[in-house]
Amino acid sequence: MTGQTLSQEDGAIPPEGGPVDAHQAKRNKAADRAAVRAFRPSRRAPAIVVALLLTLLGLLVAAETVSALLGNPLRLVPYDRMLGWAVSTPWSNPLFVLASMVVALLGLALLITALVPGRPRMMPVRSGDPDVIIGLRPKSVTRALAHAAEEVPGVHSAHATLRGWTVAVTPSTSGWDKERFAQEVHAAVLTRLAGLDLVEPYRVTVNVKERK
Repeated sequence: MTGQTLSQEDGAIPPEGGPVDAHQAKRNKAADRAAVRAFRPSRRAPAIVVALLLTLLGLLVAAETVSALLGNPLRLVPYDRMLGWAVSTPWSNPLFVLASMVVALLGLALLITALVPGRPRMMPVRSGDPDVIIGLRPKSVTRALAHAAEEVPGVHSAHATLRGWTVAVTPSTSGWDKERFAQEVHAAVLTRLAGLDLVEPYRVTVNVKERK
């Protein structure tokens, strides 16, 4: 099995150097950013969980505060026992250390969830206009790239999958020079990928599978 890797190169702006070209380049970059933002997946589930927890905490604090001001504290939370435990428990206590680690890990998990982008449902395509947002479904992109690989002479079938920022193409052939064959499939897939004009660059890997 032979593997090859090649990256899609971003389209370069012709080096004309005039103000019109600079304006067009700025407009293209603005359009790319708008497309990426439009199709960026939202973190709804973590946001809902955090919002509910903060709402419940706020309601609890408000209820305890109002009831204490009225002279009849609810004491839904055993503050006295918690305060006594905190005062009498040293920092080196295993239970305190474990509780601190759990809280820190939960906070870190929420932070990572908020910062790390998820897999978008649509792949943004360059339009050159910030007001025009175009996207392709990942399945449509992989199907188009697999079809491009199948157009190479000698390919019986091909399959393409999207893994992060890498498109893995697996063509099936028999009786060919695998090294040369992988390069031809690379060229065909990258040509089709460049034709799609996606905003974000993707690497392409080809693993030739010999058909028996």
